[in-house]
Amino acid sequence: MITYKVNEAISPEQMAKVFQESGIKRPTSDLARLKKMIDQADLLITAWDQNELVGLARSLTDFAYCCYLSDLAVHSSYQKSGVGKALFEQTRVAIGDQCSLVLLSAPGAMDYYPKIGMDQAENAFVIKRKQ
Repeated sequence: MITYKVNEAISPEQMAKVFQESGIKRPTSDLARLKKMIDQADLLITAWDQNELVGLARSLTDFAYCCYLSDLAVHSSYQKSGVGKALFEQTRVAIGDQCSLVLLSAPGAMDYYPKIGMDQAENAFVIKRKQ
């Protein structure tokens, strides 16, 4: 049975493993950077199979107007079982109805987000990271 936790402490190594096993591209060999990503997140929803981290939704938000869902990653063994949708829904509950939820999708995940209730936006701009 999968359990979900809000703002549960996780290690950079646990995060790296979920990223690696999910297929999401993140700097998994840079543990200091992952630690900073964890420490600076405003909202971290995690999915656990007993003591093993199997998924996470990491967000930056003001809890009043806007939330950027930066990472939604689920271990490949748990994909297509509802874990990603549950992480997404728990993020929505945590931020409330007054807050918009925004994310940037990887090209390979474009078909997933409409399935969990997101609308595609065509009015976004980005300056991409150099590293």
